[in-house]
Amino acid sequence: MKFDHSVDATGLLCPLPLLKSKRQLNQMDSGQVLQVIATDSNAEQDLRKFCEQSGDTFLAAEPQDDCQLLYLQKK
Repeated sequence: MKFDHSVDATGLLCPLPLLKSKRQLNQMDSGQVLQVIATDSNAEQDLRKFCEQSGDTFLAAEPQDDCQLLYLQKK
């Protein structure tokens, strides 16, 4: 998936992947896509819930061998 910015949250546990993602989203323009690389098994659930509350869009989750790639679009 094409993305504009990326956050590497590998090795970080909740709530750090969410906090790093939120910080990056605050610096982005509307419509841009953020890729989050995470190893925390709760990151997808946390980011989905965050998007529901913030109005941003959770686009996709792509499992990889040792991490997951999560994609969010800024509202």
